[in-house]
Amino acid sequence: MRRRDFVVLVGAGALPLPVRAQPEMVVAGFLSARSPHEAGAHTTAFLRALTEAGYVPGRNLTVEYRWAEGHYDRLPTLATDLAQKKVAFIAAVGGINSALAAKAATSTTPTIFIIGDDPVSLGLVESMNRPGTNATGVSLVTAILGGKRLELICGLSLGSGPVALLVNPANSTTGAQVDDARRAASALGRQLIVVAARAETEFGAAFNKLTVDGVQALVVQNEPFFDSQRERLVSITEHYRLPAIYHIREFPQAGGLMSYGASLLDAYYQAGLQAGRVLKGEKPGNMPVLQPTKFEFVINLKTAKAFSLSIPPTLLARADEVIE
Repeated sequence: MRRRDFVVLVGAGALPLPVRAQPEMVVAGFLSARSPHEAGAHTTAFLRALTEAGYVPGRNLTVEYRWAEGHYDRLPTLATDLAQKKVAFIAAVGGINSALAAKAATSTTPTIFIIGDDPVSLGLVESMNRPGTNATGVSLVTAILGGKRLELICGLSLGSGPVALLVNPANSTTGAQVDDARRAASALGRQLIVVAARAETEFGAAFNKLTVDGVQALVVQNEPFFDSQRERLVSITEHYRLPAIYHIREFPQAGGLMSYGASLLDAYYQAGLQAGRVLKGEKPGNMPVLQPTKFEFVINLKTAKAFSLSIPPTLLARADEVIE
């Protein structure tokens, strides 16, 4: 028996001291399209926000994790499992597929999403300011920044040859992102070649095609599966010496050339704060969807030198961070 399982006796009268009640354990659900090993820093940011709100894993909070590990077809079953467990909320993270799976699984369990798309057009909420459903969260609006990334990578003065966009066909918003990139390429007078990969085994064929077509630069779709494969993607672009731009700073931190987008770490932290508010009784339908106010442009100069690229001073001046 543990010591705290006994009543403490005081003096000859053996009067019991009050026993402190154990905190009530809250069970939360965490649904992600990503993998636990590569999403560790972001998951930690989410839990840190919950801890600041008073919900500490192992003390008064238990988290039921469900990881699809890039296999989006697993998400509906995983979401249904969490909904049936009557968790206090579901954090549907790792992109739109997680959020849509949670939406299909339950219309009552509070849901906190992190997506890169417009939640109104996708039917997740009725409006950004007043969601009106069981869901709210963070919209990074990075899905509409493909054109901006294309403009930035073309600023390297690589010539007038074709540029490419790498997409995952399994992402429900891929079509809209391709259309956005095509408009941007047309405005820049560049030919856009679209290649697809929905599994790691398809990267080889995609990059071989880019080589055959003489592609000079690559935009990688903001896509959870690609996030989970960032070290692999960085290694491939290095092998082919292909300048590439991504949507989060984690790619240039891993050796990629550049990125432009909102902070994913901050998005997970903000979603954790929202989850804490839900646990304290607020309704998701009354909590506005959060959007980033700052977008980061990060350049890895070490990678540029390895590619024998000279970054124009005008582009360096626009960078929020330069990794040397």
